[in-house]
Amino acid sequence: MTTRLDEFRAYRERMNARIAEIDHLGIKRFFSLDSGAYRDGALDGRTKELLGLVASTVLRCNDCIDYHLDQCVKAGWSDEEIYDALNVALIVGGSIVIPHLRHAVETLDLLRAEQ
Repeated sequence: MTTRLDEFRAYRERMNARIAEIDHLGIKRFFSLDSGAYRDGALDGRTKELLGLVASTVLRCNDCIDYHLDQCVKAGWSDEEIYDALNVALIVGGSIVIPHLRHAVETLDLLRAEQ
Protein backbone atom coordinates (compact mmCIF):
# COMPACT_ATOMS: atom_id res chain seq x y z
CA MET A 1 0.00 0.00 0.00
CA THR A 2 1.36 3.40 -1.00
CA THR A 3 1.18 6.06 1.69
CA ARG A 4 1.11 9.83 1.46
CA LEU A 5 4.71 9.71 2.63
CA ASP A 6 5.75 7.35 -0.19
CA GLU A 7 4.15 9.68 -2.72
CA PHE A 8 5.90 12.69 -1.17
CA ARG A 9 9.31 11.00 -1.31
CA ALA A 10 8.84 9.93 -4.93
CA TYR A 11 7.65 13.39 -5.97
CA ARG A 12 10.49 15.13 -4.14
CA GLU A 13 13.11 12.86 -5.72
CA ARG A 14 11.61 13.22 -9.21
CA MET A 15 11.30 16.99 -9.04
CA ASN A 16 14.71 17.54 -7.45
CA ALA A 17 16.20 15.56 -10.35
CA ARG A 18 14.23 17.68 -12.80
CA ILE A 19 15.37 20.89 -11.13
CA ALA A 20 19.00 19.68 -11.30
CA GLU A 21 18.56 19.33 -15.08
CA ILE A 22 17.86 23.06 -15.32
CA ASP A 23 21.54 23.72 -14.56
CA HIS A 24 20.97 27.24 -13.23
CA LEU A 25 23.85 28.53 -11.11
CA GLY A 26 21.67 30.38 -8.57
CA ILE A 27 19.38 27.38 -8.07
CA LYS A 28 22.35 25.04 -7.73
CA ARG A 29 23.95 27.37 -5.17
CA PHE A 30 20.76 27.54 -3.11
CA PHE A 31 20.36 23.74 -3.05
CA SER A 32 24.02 23.42 -2.02
CA LEU A 33 23.56 26.01 0.72
CA ASP A 34 20.47 24.18 1.97
CA SER A 35 22.31 20.86 2.13
CA GLY A 36 25.30 22.41 3.83
CA ALA A 37 23.22 24.05 6.53
CA TYR A 38 22.37 20.63 8.01
CA ARG A 39 25.93 19.30 8.19
CA ASP A 40 27.71 19.09 11.52
CA GLY A 41 29.17 22.39 12.68
CA ALA A 42 28.96 24.18 16.02
CA LEU A 43 25.66 22.29 16.23
CA ASP A 44 25.49 18.67 15.15
CA GLY A 45 23.41 17.76 12.10
CA ARG A 46 20.97 15.80 14.26
CA THR A 47 20.07 18.94 16.25
CA LYS A 48 19.87 21.02 13.08
CA GLU A 49 17.22 18.64 11.68
CA LEU A 50 15.11 19.19 14.80
CA LEU A 51 15.54 22.95 14.36
CA GLY A 52 14.51 22.56 10.72
CA LEU A 53 11.37 20.76 11.86
CA VAL A 54 10.46 23.59 14.25
CA ALA A 55 11.11 26.27 11.62
CA SER A 56 9.13 24.36 8.99
CA THR A 57 6.19 23.97 11.36
CA VAL A 58 6.17 27.66 12.26
CA LEU A 59 6.39 28.53 8.55
CA ARG A 60 3.55 26.05 7.89
CA CYS A 61 5.25 24.05 5.13
CA ASN A 62 3.93 20.48 5.18
CA ASP A 63 6.46 19.27 2.60
CA CYS A 64 9.27 20.60 4.78
CA ILE A 65 7.67 19.10 7.90
CA ASP A 66 7.58 15.69 6.17
CA TYR A 67 11.19 15.98 5.06
CA HIS A 68 12.51 17.07 8.45
CA LEU A 69 10.46 14.49 10.34
CA ASP A 70 11.90 11.79 8.09
CA GLN A 71 15.39 13.09 8.86
CA CYS A 72 14.64 13.40 12.61
CA VAL A 73 13.45 9.79 12.79
CA LYS A 74 16.55 8.63 10.89
CA ALA A 75 18.68 10.67 13.32
CA GLY A 76 17.15 8.81 16.25
CA TRP A 77 14.96 11.45 17.88
CA SER A 78 12.27 9.88 20.07
CA ASP A 79 8.59 10.72 19.73
CA GLU A 80 8.73 12.54 23.07
CA GLU A 81 11.64 14.71 21.90
CA ILE A 82 9.88 15.47 18.61
CA TYR A 83 6.64 16.33 20.43
CA ASP A 84 8.59 18.69 22.69
CA ALA A 85 10.08 20.41 19.63
CA LEU A 86 6.64 20.64 18.01
CA ASN A 87 5.36 22.24 21.21
CA VAL A 88 7.97 24.99 20.77
CA ALA A 89 6.74 25.48 17.19
CA LEU A 90 3.16 25.71 18.44
CA ILE A 91 4.07 28.29 21.09
CA VAL A 92 6.06 30.37 18.62
CA GLY A 93 3.61 30.05 15.73
CA GLY A 94 0.32 30.14 17.63
CA SER A 95 -2.97 28.45 16.83
CA ILE A 96 -2.49 28.82 13.06
CA VAL A 97 0.11 26.03 13.40
CA ILE A 98 -2.44 23.49 14.70
CA PRO A 99 -3.36 22.07 11.24
CA HIS A 100 0.35 21.57 10.57
CA LEU A 101 0.78 19.97 13.98
CA ARG A 102 -1.92 17.48 12.95
CA HIS A 103 -0.04 16.85 9.72
CA ALA A 104 3.23 16.35 11.64
CA VAL A 105 1.69 13.86 14.06
CA GLU A 106 0.18 11.88 11.17
CA THR A 107 3.55 11.88 9.38
CA LEU A 108 5.35 10.71 12.50
CA ASP A 109 2.81 7.89 12.85
CA LEU A 110 3.47 6.88 9.23
CA LEU A 111 7.22 6.96 9.80
CA ARG A 112 6.97 4.83 12.93
CA ALA A 113 4.72 2.35 11.10
CA GLU A 114 7.52 1.88 8.56
CA GLN A 115 9.98 0.83 11.28
